Amino acid sequence: MINIFRCLLHFVIVVILTVITQIGGVAYLLSLVFKKYIARVGKLKFGYGFLLFAIFYGLLWGGSIFIAPQFGRVALPCFSDQTDKIAVQSPLYCLLNRHYVTPKLLELGNALASSIDARFPRTQTQALDANFPFFDKFPLLPHLSHDDGRKLDIAFYYRNDKNEYVVGKTKSPIGYWGFEQPTDSRSQLCSNNDDNWNLRWDMDWFQFLNKQHYQLDRERTSVALQWLANQGQSYKVSKIFVEPYLAKRLGVSNKIIRFQGCRAARHDDHIHIQIAK
Repeated sequence: MINIFRCLLHFVIVVILTVITQIGGVAYLLSLVFKKYIARVGKLKFGYGFLLFAIFYGLLWGGSIFIAPQFGRVALPCFSDQTDKIAVQSPLYCLLNRHYVTPKLLELGNALASSIDARFPRTQTQALDANFPFFDKFPLLPHLSHDDGRKLDIAFYYRNDKNEYVVGKTKSPIGYWGFEQPTDSRSQLCSNNDDNWNLRWDMDWFQFLNKQHYQLDRERTSVALQWLANQGQSYKVSKIFVEPYLAKRLGVSNKIIRFQGCRAARHDDHIHIQIAK
């Protein structure tokens, strides 16, 4: 009975690690194999299992950077001091292996960052969730469509309580869930939605982590949204998701700026972009 429970536990861990990182399940299985081998040839000390997992995960993570181009993906930069280049907002996305895009989407991201920095010097454009390095149609939960390297979430730009732009900072520590709010309840298309299955979480429990004194930098965010909707089409931008009330507030309108629907996550905390093949 104990062995069955242990096997079931290992299976669950493999599934969870695979779902959130794509490579974590493989790293965990390798650590189990080598852990058994070490236990046979010598005395196994506490913590060896986690150390082995960390080693294998690190090797697979590093190897993914070199193998991903064979699957049509490249890694977004995890750290960058160049404001004219896009960078990942938090090391968490890199650690979880969720920072891969197609070369064309990386080109788009860098062009956006360069354009915004030229208009507003020292402005850092930041990426949130992108995609895993391998295989199309492998889901990037909880997203519904980040499964082919052609989708990317872009963080908003923010100002502090002194009305100064904050370089490389977001209202939320992870870029998501620092929601804007409609001033008119009628502007929220899904406020009366009775659908029992949707991803429109308000994340009330998370809000204490947000920098509440940070306010949306409307000018930078509006210019970025306009650039994506216009110049972005030369980079094959085909869809942009942002809440309709927010697009209206920012004064941006275009046929490729769309409402993602009431079953998908809220898009008044980030901009979702996707490019055509």
